[in-house]
Amino acid sequence: MLEGLTAVQIAISACIVFGAFVVRGMSGFGAGMIGIPLLAFVMPVHTAIAMFGLLVLFLFAFLSIRDWGEVVKDELRRLMLPTLLGVVAGVVLFSYLDSRLLVKLLGGFLIAYSLYALAMHTIGLPEITCSPRWAAPVGFTGGVIDTLFGGGGGTLVVIYLHLRKVGRIPFRATVAVLWLAEMIARILGYGAAGSYTTDTLLLCAILLPLMAAGSWVGERLGNRISQETFSRLLALLLLLTGTGLLLK
Repeated sequence: MLEGLTAVQIAISACIVFGAFVVRGMSGFGAGMIGIPLLAFVMPVHTAIAMFGLLVLFLFAFLSIRDWGEVVKDELRRLMLPTLLGVVAGVVLFSYLDSRLLVKLLGGFLIAYSLYALAMHTIGLPEITCSPRWAAPVGFTGGVIDTLFGGGGGTLVVIYLHLRKVGRIPFRATVAVLWLAEMIARILGYGAAGSYTTDTLLLCAILLPLMAAGSWVGERLGNRISQETFSRLLALLLLLTGTGLLLK
């Protein structure tokens, strides 16, 4: 079977991909943080990261074209170059940094922010805002983290845009274009490292319809929720992501 997987393992992988992209369709992010750790139970993690990268690339390419009119161009310009520079730095630093410490620090930060966001909506803590000057460090750090760990850094961009009061639909469109550019750079790196075999590409082709179906279902569900509910869902996803990173 493909990549040494049995038919049952491929079926499980299909369910994981569908569920991960339902979440992504609803919230605008989170597919990789949910899908890759679960896929690692049924296939080698390097295969999961490389294959998932292609699935996300196809999705972001489609969304970038479809939703270009909703993109917040000023925010995209602020974030794009720092993010791509972060990808380059992540490749260079890969062999030198203590990845476990960085993962724990990121997890702790996400938990702290998500608890604040939930408390703000529940008991009325004062809102905080974010200056555009934070775009450069956020984009750069997010690019580094995504490249080092295959995901996680994008949540910093999520928090930045959330604090910049970007609405749900413009938010989803803006991150799609930003992460499309980042994913192209990362896939070039994966390809140079020899991560894409014929089996990997065939497995991606098998799972591609599940990605599309999950995204369609997630967007339909997401369009039915209010901005307030969306903000709560976003905070819960960040809390789960942070907890997962601490336990990783």
